[in-house]
Amino acid sequence: MINITKTCLFDTIEIQKHEAINVTKTYLPDRNKLDKYIDKIYSTAWVTNNGQLVKELTERLEEYLGVQNLLLVTNGTLALQIAYKTLGISGQAITTPFSFIATTSSLVWENIEPIFVDIDPETFCIDPSKIQEAIKPATTAIVPVHVFGNACDVEAIEKIARKYGLKTIYDGAHAFGVQFNGKSLLSYGDATILSFHATKLFHTIEGGAIIFKNREDYERAKLRINFGINGPDSVIELGINAKMNEFQAAMGLCVLDEIDTILEQRAEIWNYFEHALKDHVQLQKRNSQCTNNYSYFPVLFESEKKLMKVKATMNAVDINPRRYFYPSLDLLDYVQPQALQNISRDIANRVLCLPFYPSLSKEKVEEIVEIITNELVHPAASKKVRSHQVKKIVSQNADILPELIK
Repeated sequence: MINITKTCLFDTIEIQKHEAINVTKTYLPDRNKLDKYIDKIYSTAWVTNNGQLVKELTERLEEYLGVQNLLLVTNGTLALQIAYKTLGISGQAITTPFSFIATTSSLVWENIEPIFVDIDPETFCIDPSKIQEAIKPATTAIVPVHVFGNACDVEAIEKIARKYGLKTIYDGAHAFGVQFNGKSLLSYGDATILSFHATKLFHTIEGGAIIFKNREDYERAKLRINFGINGPDSVIELGINAKMNEFQAAMGLCVLDEIDTILEQRAEIWNYFEHALKDHVQLQKRNSQCTNNYSYFPVLFESEKKLMKVKATMNAVDINPRRYFYPSLDLLDYVQPQALQNISRDIANRVLCLPFYPSLSKEKVEEIVEIITNELVHPAASKKVRSHQVKKIVSQNADILPELIK
């Protein structure tokens, strides 16, 4: 991409021949390996309706994650909605305002009123100490989120749920593979959902899963994702179509084959970021009882102004971090006005997720760190770096410059 911008008497020439660095990049497995799974689909012509690859992926995920009653579905949002229906959630559900929009929109879609409880300013997860005061007669569930794969205080939340007879549905969209006290974090609650969207560290292009505590709930949900059909001439549940197809499962099986390598590569980048940035920005406080799946790398700036300055500098060189999660969900137009969620709003204004994926080069990782440290510690140096980058680009493209400025 070539941009020429006239500035007074001078031409500012920006030449961008490199690939944009976005907050994430879909992991694509070896094409030959994927083709072997696709060949199986073609050999049977079984493309959906609980095919052999869906069954294989279900079994392998249960084994890898250390869970039971795992149900594959079309996406993570429908996973939430199916979980609510199956567990009989109605009235109000207590949840967090600091999450991806689907956590809240899925509740509203199912005619459940989200009641927001503010977050812990260090972990970014829902604050259990504020849940109890939000419980009302209409409350039927708690919907916490393991934010950026960081386990929320499941023990405190489960204790409150038991005391008041509430269901717990964890949004574990970011928590693939995370262990808590030596067992799968996904095994807590009445249900936990996963997202297998292409942006996730494990994906099926689009997809998701629900992990139920009870087998009975799993069996009911399995009917619900297939229109409630129980046989050729039998419909015994109200259902919709939320089935995963064979092509999605094929991608999932390929990615799962390589998941350990993916995690190793992500860990290396994550550890570099942590070591290089811990003295310059606030990092999310990790739950000491849970493992790290290296799903995201959020950084918290001192002010929104500083965040925007760093973001603008990165954007200028085609590096695109993202403001996860902005804005705070209590600001959505379609939710009922509630008490201000001041911590969530503050964190949403100041947090930025850095580009983070296995194929991110060491050079780009170092450049991201350099931009942040220069902007925060040596602003003057940052301008020199940008000037040096322009000179370098011009030098590297000297052969085509005469043609550009004719």
